[in-house]
This record gives sequence, C-alpha cells and structure tokens, in this order.
Amino acid sequence: MVDIFDEVTEELHHDRAVALARRYGGYLLAACVLVLVGVGAQQVWQSRQAARANQAAAQYLALTQDVDQQNAGISADQASTAAKGLADFAAPAPEGYKVLAELRAAGLYAQAGQADQAVALWNQVSADGQADQGLRDIATLLWAESQAGQAPDDVVLGRILPLTGQDNPYHALAREVQALVYLHQGKPDLAKALLQQLSADPTAPDGVRNRAQGLLASLNG
Repeated sequence: MVDIFDEVTEELHHDRAVALARRYGGYLLAACVLVLVGVGAQQVWQSRQAARANQAAAQYLALTQDVDQQNAGISADQASTAAKGLADFAAPAPEGYKVLAELRAAGLYAQAGQADQAVALWNQVSADGQADQGLRDIATLLWAESQAGQAPDDVVLGRILPLTGQDNPYHALAREVQALVYLHQGKPDLAKALLQQLSADPTAPDGVRNRAQGLLASLNG
C-alpha cells in the first residue's frame, strides 16, 4: 500500500510539474531569451563603441596633423579653417574626443583672432557635466585668462576662485589670473601678496614663478 501511495504521489508531482511547465514555461523561455539578447546587445554595443572610438581617434589625428606640423607658422585663415573642422567633428564625436576637439578648436579660434568663438567653446566645455573635471578646469582657466580685464572682474573671480585651492593642479595659473584681476580692480596689495606666494611656490611652473617675480619687480618700482 505504501508503494502505491508513493507512486500516486509521484504521479501527482509529475502532473503538477507538467502543468506548471505548461503554465509558466513560456515566461521562463522568454526570460532566458531576454537575458541572452541583453548579453548579445551589450557585446554588440561594446564592439561598436570601440570601433567608434578608433574611428574618432583617426579623424582627430587627421584634423590636427597639419596644425601640429606647422605649429606657430599657421596663418589666421588656416587656424580658423582648422578650428571649424574640429568643431564640426566634435558635435557627433565620443565624449573624450569631443572635449579634446572643442578645446583645440577654441585655441585655434583664439589664435585666429576670433575671440567670440573661442570663448563660446571654453564655456561649453566648462559646463559639460560629462567631461573630465580636469579638462573642464582647463577650459575655465583658458576662459579666465582671455577674459581678465574684458569680462566683469567679479565674474572672472567667481569662476577662477574654485581653481585656486592648493590641491588643484592648476592652482598656480589660477592664482596668476586672480592677481591680474586684482590689479585691474586697483587692488595692488592683494595682487602683490598673491604674486609673492607664486614666486616662492615650488609647485608652480617655472614660467608662472618668473612672471610673478617680473610683475613684483615692476610693481615695486
């Protein structure tokens, strides 16, 4: 009798399993298919991203090769043309190359005497939340250097002050701009204090220290 009950129980379990399989098997199969599709899609996406990055690198190098070879010998018209090419390339490019191209284009526009285009690109990079913070800081610094004495002093100081902290790799350059703004505001004492700090700052680039010493000598007459 025990064997019969065991057989009946096993049959009931089997019937229930079959019923469950029929009822939910479609969902389980669909879930498995979705997982496989998701894995496949991720692999395809990664492959396309890699191919896109390689293509962007080749395009960026092609756009900057002539400029690099000519260096300072590039004419204003050539700089402007190269800047436009880089700006056009940047629009659909992957984020890293997009930001590099925008910074390079801004520098070329400035070299060509087209300050408005340069300022617009520096502002664009500075406000790009997807960009590397170091590149955003560079854009802010370049904007401030170009706008010291041009834009309102409080606006320039407001944007440059966050970069003046000792832990920022560009703090010396930022403090140099800060000193120039103080001079423009007619605050030579504040400017001198900063310049003295810069002239004695071992972490500051040689050019910054030399310029600080030169300005101090000029201010002290």
